[in-house]
Amino acid sequence: MLAFALVPAVVQPSAARADNPLVQHVYTADPAPLVHDGRVYLYTGHDEDGSTYFTMKDWRVWSSADMVNWTDHGSPLSLATFSWASADAWAGQAVQRGGRFYWYVPVKNRATGRMAIGVAVADSPTGPFRDALGRPLVENGEIDPSVFIDDNGQAYLYWGNPNLWYVKLNADMTSYAGSPTRIPLTTAGFGTRTGDPNRPTLYEEGPWVYKRNGLYYLVFAAKCCSEFIAYSTAPGPTGPWTYRGTVMPTQGSSFTNHPGIVDFKGNSYFFYHNGALPGGGGYTRSVAVERFSYNADGTIPTITMTNTGAPQAGTLNPYVRQEAETIAWGSGIETEPAAEGGMNVGWIENGDHLKVKGVAFGAGASSFAARVASGSSGGTVELRLGSPNGTVVGRCGVPGTGGWQTWTTVTCPVSGATGTQDLYLRFTGGSGYLLNINWWQFTAGTALTAPR
Repeated sequence: MLAFALVPAVVQPSAARADNPLVQHVYTADPAPLVHDGRVYLYTGHDEDGSTYFTMKDWRVWSSADMVNWTDHGSPLSLATFSWASADAWAGQAVQRGGRFYWYVPVKNRATGRMAIGVAVADSPTGPFRDALGRPLVENGEIDPSVFIDDNGQAYLYWGNPNLWYVKLNADMTSYAGSPTRIPLTTAGFGTRTGDPNRPTLYEEGPWVYKRNGLYYLVFAAKCCSEFIAYSTAPGPTGPWTYRGTVMPTQGSSFTNHPGIVDFKGNSYFFYHNGALPGGGGYTRSVAVERFSYNADGTIPTITMTNTGAPQAGTLNPYVRQEAETIAWGSGIETEPAAEGGMNVGWIENGDHLKVKGVAFGAGASSFAARVASGSSGGTVELRLGSPNGTVVGRCGVPGTGGWQTWTTVTCPVSGATGTQDLYLRFTGGSGYLLNINWWQFTAGTALTAPR
């Protein structure tokens, strides 16, 4: 894709101190985190810019080693993956088993016009994913699949709105034993809803099931609309469930919410979505995260949305190659598939910037290299510390390369980059789009002193 072919539609705020929402250059929804091999992989839906309905055509994947710098892996799964699907790429979840990754998603079946659940499979957490069956795995018109593998190896698929269903998946993760079973929605199990005789309990949609210390948790979106997040617990994976209360009260300028909970590097994290970006709302949502600690009795505390997000879990190493699309906060940029593989950052104009949080320079960096391309006359990558207008520790000129996917590597000296700092790549130049950037890397060396 040419960098001038799309005008960014998500306007970025000028302040870059916040780290929630996690992604700023596209709208994201319905988070489903998965911990694998030292990283958190985050599977999300994708709300279209300016949408006035749940107009969703594909899913996105992101990953992080520190909960604040998130790498954009693009869209390895879309409606087009399922030849039988016509619309509605809504909330799903992925799981790993036997070295393969299974992503369960609800879509509209073209043949029946009903919502059905498909399953896609890949050999990598970032795809590419392919339709595992060529048909729905299960179809009863309901949505929001959640998948859970118990300690004994038995896998379960849960889903439903307005009901709540489960089925036991076979070891192949693409077939099931028996028939779907409806979980009784009792007020003891799922709380009491008032004002709607057709929905006597708080359960609405978006189940998220997991096990901790022998106790089974079912976290869900409650009482539309606007939704809050509630949860129930049980001694077994199919119940009986006991309602435990609120996880996240109604808040956040989106009338839906969607939970995802994982443990990572010794801490627990709650993912959700809201409408916090400019232009955000109930149909243009954004995923965010909070760190939390369980109470001593295993109950979940009440969690409130913040714009600061979770603390960084570790630091980022600038002396290994870092993808430019690994970002804590981006202003004015977009991403696209790169001809060299992976994704690159593009649609860069004068004054746009990227924030990379907690970069561990240590004793100091001596130079900086970046893989860049430009179909115009290029620009400059300014390396700044602390803020978009912070101390300049290096400037790398980027020439015109003759094309937005015609890549070259530029280098420049660095002075004054020591310790652990928030790094800002600020882009400057003339009018229009300046450059694309694919990756960057610092070289360690004696920290130079800037000339007076």
